[in-house]
Amino acid sequence: MNKVIDDWHKAAADADESRYFAHMTADAIFLGTDASERWDTKSFREFAHPYFAKGKAWTFTPRERHVIVDSNVAWFDEKLDSASYGDVRGSGVLRREKGEWKIAHYNLTIPIPNALAKQVVEMIRKAATPAATPR
Repeated sequence: MNKVIDDWHKAAADADESRYFAHMTADAIFLGTDASERWDTKSFREFAHPYFAKGKAWTFTPRERHVIVDSNVAWFDEKLDSASYGDVRGSGVLRREKGEWKIAHYNLTIPIPNALAKQVVEMIRKAATPAATPR
């Protein structure tokens, strides 16, 4: 499972679209860092294709991972380094299909220190509130 997850991240860094999506189930869900980002495999591939086509997708370097396995399902959480986002976390579910482990669900998050949480929540609320229309 670690090899699958590591190669999935490496495929993105190498901008290898077919290898990247081959590691995902046909019905996978990817949750991105933005609250609006919930993609099934097809819509995520459509979103990601222009990045892969330019030869630059994204690079997340795993530095710590915990995996728990129960028969044909495994779940994991990981800490990753990103040049763009700094410290990030991912969590996901793998499912064994025809003897191969595939990513069925992945959630990418940016951890917010508790001391900054209220400030960040306020920033998000302000960004989500439509600006008042002058009268």
